[in-house]
Amino acid sequence: MAGNPRNGRPYRRLCAWLRAQRLPCWWCGHDIGYDLDARHPFSFTLDHEVPLSRGGSLLDRANARPAHRRCNSARGNRTTPRPPQRASRRW
Repeated sequence: MAGNPRNGRPYRRLCAWLRAQRLPCWWCGHDIGYDLDARHPFSFTLDHEVPLSRGGSLLDRANARPAHRRCNSARGNRTTPRPPQRASRRW
């Protein structure tokens, strides 16, 4: 029986490699709380530039990006490079 590939050693190694770089969120550009609990919205998650559902590779370092949990969830499987900009004024 095949298990979840995200529970394997190669995926954990990729997460550790990316976490060690302490980069900002590639989606919004703000700092990531690398010491926060994994359930916190601003904690680190590994995001894939090309979503897995669109043919991206799970273990490719070139496809791995650091992201906030909130940004990763909000992005879904879109491939746009930046989040949509919000209006600066409240109407």
